[in-house]
Amino acid sequence: MAAPTDYLAQLDAWNVKRLADLKGPNGWLNIIGRFWLETGTVTFGSAADNDLVLSSGPAHAGSITQDDNGTVTFTPVNGVPQVLALAKYNPPRFTVENLLCEVTTLNGENALRIRDTASAAPAALTGIDAFPADPKWRIEAEWVSLETPKGMTVDTSKSIPTDVEATHKAVFAIDGQRYELFATHGTATSPQFVIRDLTSRDSTYPASRFVFGEDVTDTTITLDFNKAINPPCAFTEHAVCPLPPAENVLPIRIEAGEKRLPDSH
Repeated sequence: MAAPTDYLAQLDAWNVKRLADLKGPNGWLNIIGRFWLETGTVTFGSAADNDLVLSSGPAHAGSITQDDNGTVTFTPVNGVPQVLALAKYNPPRFTVENLLCEVTTLNGENALRIRDTASAAPAALTGIDAFPADPKWRIEAEWVSLETPKGMTVDTSKSIPTDVEATHKAVFAIDGQRYELFATHGTATSPQFVIRDLTSRDSTYPASRFVFGEDVTDTTITLDFNKAINPPCAFTEHAVCPLPPAENVLPIRIEAGEKRLPDSH
């Protein structure tokens, strides 16, 4: 499938939104902490007498309690306790002044992740270096449904293995050579491919990049490698990112999409 006639303009707009999302209140640049929760109660805030001492925010933001059943409750300072509705794909959130807090779940374990919406860190990122955009890297692939879902155990940036299940694979050709990528995350309309290629040796983030499938039909999917992005763990130590399964490590250079960030970031 040929790229749209205004493809480069569309890609420019996509890159603008990508940077804005990263720098926004829900982005990955303003996270100031991620703390695993255990049974019991912990207080958090910027004062030194908290169990979890933050780099910014109110002196005392409240407390988090996790009971023996894994139920998590947030209690504001001098406020009413709030039982949080835990959900892996839609973590519960609450705010305390400039702090945007959420409780994430991974492998059945809960963690408190905190963003500082007043952080100056997002302003320090003015852009992300990338390969020159080239429509040839927008590829229509076969979208092959697996007869039996493929179970995989993938590692993460924090060495926490997670079990995933792939139901489809994308099959495509580059310079006449056939390749396959398994979608291990994402949604039915936006399958996520965690990949690594030979540019990871010198140009792109060494651990992985993410590509999200587009224009999904029963039999086809578009892979736009110009939109290959750095994972959250490239921007913050407080993210847990999946690493590519062996099937998604490509023995070629995909000179498209985002490059690694400078060491100064």
